[in-house]
Amino acid sequence: MAPIPGAGPRPEGALPLAGQDGLWFAEVQKWGGGRMPAAALPEAARARLSAPRPAICGIPMDRPRLMGILNVTPDSFSDGGRHATLESALARAREMAAEVDILDIGGESTRPGAEEVSTSEEIARTAPVIRAIRAAGIGAPLSIDTRKADVAAAALDAGADMVNDVSAFRFDSAMAGLVAERGVPVCLMHSLADPQTMQAEARYDDVVAEVFDHLAERIALAEAAGIRRKRIIADPGIGFGKTLQHNLSLLAHLPLYHDLGTPLLLGASRKRFLGTIGEAPEAADRLGGSIAVALAGARAGVQIIRVHDTRQTRQALRVQAALNEAETW
Repeated sequence: MAPIPGAGPRPEGALPLAGQDGLWFAEVQKWGGGRMPAAALPEAARARLSAPRPAICGIPMDRPRLMGILNVTPDSFSDGGRHATLESALARAREMAAEVDILDIGGESTRPGAEEVSTSEEIARTAPVIRAIRAAGIGAPLSIDTRKADVAAAALDAGADMVNDVSAFRFDSAMAGLVAERGVPVCLMHSLADPQTMQAEARYDDVVAEVFDHLAERIALAEAAGIRRKRIIADPGIGFGKTLQHNLSLLAHLPLYHDLGTPLLLGASRKRFLGTIGEAPEAADRLGGSIAVALAGARAGVQIIRVHDTRQTRQALRVQAALNEAETW
């Protein structure tokens, strides 16, 4: 069931949306069509849609949180090479730590068409940066963006706090066991095939339902591996094996994914479909589109928004929150 979010004064019978401050829903859209009052929801469905989400890395999920992207790769689609040295990566980490809630560090590009990086190379790119961030006294939670268990293990040993796996354990079956053993949070993202071929595989009968079912299956697999649900985050995977229309459909139906009962992560920053819509061929010119999607995600109750432009997105979210609060005066 998909909650229909609202903001401002909460009407009688409305429920909080995933426990977030200032967001509520009074009706839900049923899978088979039609609507029903939120107050009429069965208890289990009510809990999935309205219960507060557990804190992630000690951060309450009571409002939208920012995850800042730190790519230490030479070939990322947006900022490849800008932070490929230890010094430049550390400098950017210092900046972002004052602007975001979580830093997400990646050493392998997963843009469409990207080639796989060896495990040893990915570790060499990421683990020293994480150690340097911790040695510099930066205490912000750190996420390692990787599909590989050995890379994740090295990052956790170096001081990372959580794992962001764009393959949701499809690429490396050892990842689920590692996350369970370490007891860390994990983000499970929907994607198809691998970065080299995923856009050629972008075919769905119903992208919204199929992404939901895939995420539900991966969450169940994670729990079966011993990962507690309170440590799981779900990500619909905007841009990963999706066309422009697929991405727009997912964004329009984001509230549905609260029915998974986990925090949601949205990562659409600077992606190609924003450039297509906004006539911005260069990734660095897609700030306006990126902020538009971030604000839409916040209105839909997304708990974690993953972005490149951290300062500007933080400002936009703070202004939106102030406007929402003003509606209650």
